[in-house]
Amino acid sequence: MSDCLFCKIITGAMPAEKVYENDHTFAFLDISPNNFGHTLVLPKKHYENIFDMPTSAVHEVYETAQKIARALQATGVEGINIISNNNATAGQVIFHAHVHVIPREADDGFTYWPQKKYNDYKQMREIGEKIRRALA
Repeated sequence: MSDCLFCKIITGAMPAEKVYENDHTFAFLDISPNNFGHTLVLPKKHYENIFDMPTSAVHEVYETAQKIARALQATGVEGINIISNNNATAGQVIFHAHVHVIPREADDGFTYWPQKKYNDYKQMREIGEKIRRALA
């Protein structure tokens, strides 16, 4: 897509600090990292988000994310978060599917999302049933 920032990065029309590339995926350092080494991994083919991607593309992206995570771990980071934001409500800003591979250190200031509690087991069971029906 000609107006997609990530497509432009993949083709070299926009600069980025590339750390890895293969036939199907591209990985580069996030320009506004949560921690140094924060890497974005994306499919070379344009998909808006995980909902548009075929399973094979999801597999390729996460296989590359694992390679990046292992490389970051070898640099001495203490942990890794792999996060994917899908749709604007979930915080997606660039609408080209991608995952964030974020290196973690103790007390690095990275904050997690708030947690909720189910009202009771019945509510949890009802939601579980909706998901199972959608999967069937």
